[in-house]
Amino acid sequence: MFRTALRNVLAHKARLLMTVLAVMLGVAFVSGTLVFTDTFGNAYKNKSAKSFDHVSVAIQSDGGSSDDESKQKPKLTDSLLKKAQGLPGADSAIGSVSGFTALADKDGKLVGGEWGTTGTNYYPGKDGKDPRYDFVRGGAPKSAGDIALDSRTAERTGYKVGDTVRYSTDGPVRTAKISGVFDTDDGSVVAGGSLAVLDNATALKALNKTEYDEIDVKAAAGTSESALNASVEKILPKDTSTMTGGELKTDQDDMIEQQTSSMSQVLLIFAGIALFVGIFIIANTFTMLVAQRTKELALMRAVGASRRQVTRSVLIEAFVVGLIAAVAGFGLGIGVSLGLQALMNSGGASLPDGPLVIAPTTIVVALLIGVVVTMLAAWLPGRRAAKIPPVAAMNSVHATPTMRGLVVRNTIGSLIVALGTVMLFMEDNYVMAGGAGIVLVGVIVLTPLLSRPFIAASAPLLKPFGVTGKLSRLNSVRNPRRTASTAAALMIGLTLITAMTVVATSMGSAINKMAAGSMKADYSVSMANFEPLTPEVRQKLDKIPDVESTTPLRTAYGEADGSYTNVNGVDPKTFGDLVGLDLTSGSVAGLKDGTALIDTDTAKDKGLTTGDTFPLKFEDDDKTVKLKVAGVYERNEMLSGLFTPTSVVDPHVTKVLDKQVLVKMAGGASDRAEDAIVKALGDNPAITIQDKDAISNAVAGGINMILNMLYGLLAMAILIAVLGVINTLAMSVFERKHEIGMLRAIGLDRAKVKQMVRLEAVIISLFGAVLGIVLGLFMGWVVGGSIAEKVATYSMEIPVARIAIFLAVAAVVGVLAAVWPARSAARLNPLMAIKAE
Repeated sequence: MFRTALRNVLAHKARLLMTVLAVMLGVAFVSGTLVFTDTFGNAYKNKSAKSFDHVSVAIQSDGGSSDDESKQKPKLTDSLLKKAQGLPGADSAIGSVSGFTALADKDGKLVGGEWGTTGTNYYPGKDGKDPRYDFVRGGAPKSAGDIALDSRTAERTGYKVGDTVRYSTDGPVRTAKISGVFDTDDGSVVAGGSLAVLDNATALKALNKTEYDEIDVKAAAGTSESALNASVEKILPKDTSTMTGGELKTDQDDMIEQQTSSMSQVLLIFAGIALFVGIFIIANTFTMLVAQRTKELALMRAVGASRRQVTRSVLIEAFVVGLIAAVAGFGLGIGVSLGLQALMNSGGASLPDGPLVIAPTTIVVALLIGVVVTMLAAWLPGRRAAKIPPVAAMNSVHATPTMRGLVVRNTIGSLIVALGTVMLFMEDNYVMAGGAGIVLVGVIVLTPLLSRPFIAASAPLLKPFGVTGKLSRLNSVRNPRRTASTAAALMIGLTLITAMTVVATSMGSAINKMAAGSMKADYSVSMANFEPLTPEVRQKLDKIPDVESTTPLRTAYGEADGSYTNVNGVDPKTFGDLVGLDLTSGSVAGLKDGTALIDTDTAKDKGLTTGDTFPLKFEDDDKTVKLKVAGVYERNEMLSGLFTPTSVVDPHVTKVLDKQVLVKMAGGASDRAEDAIVKALGDNPAITIQDKDAISNAVAGGINMILNMLYGLLAMAILIAVLGVINTLAMSVFERKHEIGMLRAIGLDRAKVKQMVRLEAVIISLFGAVLGIVLGLFMGWVVGGSIAEKVATYSMEIPVARIAIFLAVAAVVGVLAAVWPARSAARLNPLMAIKAE
């Protein structure tokens, strides 16, 4: 039986090719993901480990205690630093600070992105050098007019030693001359960010630091980390702690492991979808192979082969095919890994260099997935093969599925869909996700039943093609199971794509409505990384002649009548002109000293109405003030919390800073108005100026970027589905040799034969696409229902244009998938085909 199975594999090489490709692509996705994340994680760990070479013990702040004095009193000061430097067993000690530092390139644009542009200090040791920085050109910054850049940033921007650059940390623009360029293994720089280094005094002042973020102590030769740590603990102030260099490395490794694991999980989910789609192709292939070998298998039974042996022979075929596909997929996966790395580097990620890491577990997983998936998909066709009675050897007609089997299948499918639908309407997100998966499985089971009405409905569209249209329709419905399995592969991908598109489109529209309704101001001015602005920014804006009004949004935190909330300090004179609150009671005009506007959730939770008084306890100083409710408004994703005059907030914050400033111009938003704001703020790279459209586009841009990434990942599943259509048609043509020969003999020319096969492919593809789109719309509606409960402006919107594109792509997929099978059918010799059994 083993030799028979091998012979069958060799005899059907072409027919099994698409199955091998489907499994190979799925395995390549899995193994490529694992190799990429292992390689990336290993390289990152090696690079990050070097950044701890100068640290034996790190002194860190634990935050303040409950009393006001200890909260505000600096702990990691120069005094503590000098004590650490003088400890026995300490070779050196440096203090480090870091924070957002926006650097402008030569075109005035922000370097390093909104989150990856960092500034830090240069703290020279006894030898006048800071061990964190290895200068390759120039030298360290020595005064407020100096700055040093990392080599990657210098290369990207074209800056050289001696050039003047503009930078900002909290609003005002500063200028400095580049004193040097250095190499660094800093993780944010390696990932595409930028690092600017200032002299110690300038860094502390520019970054608004009253103390160091961390003090790093290096052990002298012959002193262990534990011994030095014991000495350091003796000089620790209250609310500080220590970590050894080894502990820091371990924490960093754990963080990198967690990040790469999260990335790996996302990619593996889509690899799993691709493999799931591949199962349909494998099952279809082996079902058709078994059907084509009915006579052969029956003869084997007649000469003594048991059912178990027949099943085993099919599974051996699947094992060989799966093993070949797994080995090829693993090799391709290494290429996928290198491709992912090149793709991310081209996108500016600048991944660290390192050797390719191929873990033994990756090899085992790749081989197991390829073999197990293939054998599982072939098991059911193998069982069917074993049930072929010996008497079938007397009949060359292929066995057809029984009506009883379809009835049982439809009953089971209906029950599965019903169960999944009930789960979809549960409140738990995990239960809903499970319900979506169950509904998808149920619809897959029901596809043979659904295929008949769809294909029947396509008759009017096929009528213009005459006899070839009728033949293609009859061929498609001849074997509902086969048509359903082929269409289901395409359906899965389009279900996910449609559902995500509906949710993304609806969410983008909801954000637009929210921005239009909540913001009367023409512009919002904020830091690029959404860190606080200095009040100086509003003062500059108020001096612009065309500015009608401004208000800061000054954020603090506290407890309103026992509930934690964010407190927004605003200018009560201008707030009503700049923000549109949906008030249920009271008015913005009533906002003044000692009053506040609260959202409906807070009002309902605490039983407050307009005119009531409630206590507000500020987090920073634990002081409580009494505020009167000036009005109650409906909260949304852009406006929430408590609004009160800045005069209430300012006494309770350590430093007065604005989260953003809203601006209303006399002539409304325009290019001229925006240019005036840009010039007034010194053409500052750290500041972002957004109108309502820009705010909406920023959020929608993020949604679209994620959506495009998901499209790219799901493209693998669509590609495998295309292979399934090709495979099904190719084997169907082989199965219908006799029939095609007869059609050719009675006058159907080659062009008509090709047209018949192409139309059959289009019908199957469109069936899968329509089913996927309908199911995707349903999924999008269900998911949207849960979103609408949290986002008031959310309503389902059907992206008609994109859905039309999906249908057009499905039709093109059908035409392209039919090229090879149609050509094969047209080239059949009519006489030889008629003789075929």
